[in-house]
Parts: sequence; C-alpha cells; structure tokens
Amino acid sequence: MANGGPVEHGYPHLETVRAAINALYKRLSYDTVQTFSTSVAPVDVAFCDTDDLYLGAQRVAHEMVRHYHLPDARMIVGFREMTHAANVELAAGPEYFIELNDRFRTHRRDIGAALAHEVMHVYLHRLDLSFPGTRDNEILTDTAAAYLGAGWLLLDAFREDATSSQKLGYLTPEEFGYVLAKRALVFDEDPAIWFTSPQAYTAYTAGRELARRDTRQPPLTAAGWAGRRQYARDRRHAQDQHAPTASQPPGVPYSFTPDRQEEHDRLRVSFPCPTCHQRIRVPVRGRMRARCGVCRTVLECDT
Repeated sequence: MANGGPVEHGYPHLETVRAAINALYKRLSYDTVQTFSTSVAPVDVAFCDTDDLYLGAQRVAHEMVRHYHLPDARMIVGFREMTHAANVELAAGPEYFIELNDRFRTHRRDIGAALAHEVMHVYLHRLDLSFPGTRDNEILTDTAAAYLGAGWLLLDAFREDATSSQKLGYLTPEEFGYVLAKRALVFDEDPAIWFTSPQAYTAYTAGRELARRDTRQPPLTAAGWAGRRQYARDRRHAQDQHAPTASQPPGVPYSFTPDRQEEHDRLRVSFPCPTCHQRIRVPVRGRMRARCGVCRTVLECDT
C-alpha cells in the first residue's frame, strides 16, 4: 500500500501480467472465465461512515465470496496496525481470517478494494494456482481480481495529488487499467463509469490504449500500415535466411520457424493471442483465420 509515498507508473510488470491472464484461462477454462461476465456492482460494496465497521466489512467480504463463486468459504475480518494494506491466512478453510490495516477504519470506501485482493488470494489458493516468488504471485492476484470483475475497486482506490497519494495492490495504475481494458474487450463492459477517482480514469485510458494495441499487432489484419510493412520485411528476411532455427525479429511479438511439414522452405509464424496471450502458430500463406485453442478467439490474419 502506497500511502503518501511515490506511486510507480508505467508497465514494469507487463510480461508477468500477460502470463497471469494466460494462466487464468488455462487453469479455469474459457467456460469458467465466461461466468465472470458481470463485475462487482458499486452498490454492493458501498460503505459509508454511518455503517457499523465490522458488520459492514463482513457484508463486503460476503459479496466478494459470492462474486468469486466461493459459497462454502467464510471470511472473518478484523483490523490491526500493519505495514501492508491487508493480510489473509490461507488455511484449509472453510473459515479464513483477514486482517485489514487500521487505516481502513477511517477510509471505509476502500475496504472493498482491499477485500477484492485478499479474497482472490483464497480463490487462487483453492485453485492451487500460484506463481513462484512473492512479487509474481501478488501480481497474479491483482491481475486475477481485475480480470474476473472485482479489480476495478483496486484501481479506483488510486488517488494522487501534489501533496498526497494512495494506491492499493502491486500493479501500477496503468497496469490495472490494461487488465481492466482487456476484460472490457472480452465482455463489452466499460468500468470507467464506476470510477470516483479522476486519476483512476486517466490510468484506465492509458491501459486501454495498450490493450487495443495488442489487437493491432501483425500478422493480424487490424495491424496498421507501418506494422504490416515491418512484418513483410521481417518475413522476407526469414525466408532468405533458410535457417533451421527460429527467427525472432527484435522488438516484435511474432517469430518465424521452418514448416517441416511443407516443402519449398515454407515458414510458420507464431504470435500471442491478443485476448489470452497464448502463442498461436500458423503457416505463412496469406490471409487466413486462426482460432485460439485456449480462449476460443477467432483471429483474422494476413501471414
């Protein structure tokens, strides 16, 4: 939790975020991800100063349990002085003890954001899905919360001005915006209408532009003129090399390999699915459609 200190911006964890989205689809399956098509509604996690602190926290925790489809899990929420925003004991269940920073006693509007992250820890624990190392595992947790419909609360908790700042979670604001935009492209949902923080909206629009850029990378037909020109140049270079190993042009997401099932030095190109970042490998033979086997996205390509 950044509380008054500097807030990191940009995309320093982008590759881990993309790996987390891919891991979610592989572990949950396309059908299960589709069951999260509706995000947590603001009214369901609203918390005003007149609400009882503990009853209100339990109510919001119950809403997170419902949203994450954990009907047999019970969250016991308490408060204490601590460095981090919150902590959860990942025991066998069905009861899980969550401790929130004492700061939330007077910043109740952000309790939902803290619980979105902590209850997601429980969800991933039950899935037995984790990344090695604390940092990457926390990035996985933030990404999963955002992609499965509760992480907009974490971004909305970001506030920054000339004299103070607050941010929850391990992702930067722009990375939260990127994941939320990836979700929006899949479910046709615009989380921007729920933001109460102007800084959150700005971060979301920045992340949305990067997410849209994923859908405009060659060999997708939506790629712009400059991208298509570079792709054609890289393809000619790979064909001229006649190399038996993969050719990875610098600074681009695609790579070329020989197609050993074809004669006449044919190539295959591999590139990440713009939805789930699974690598897709198709022949280099002009316009075609490719279907991602993980998220079922149908892609129009010009290879």
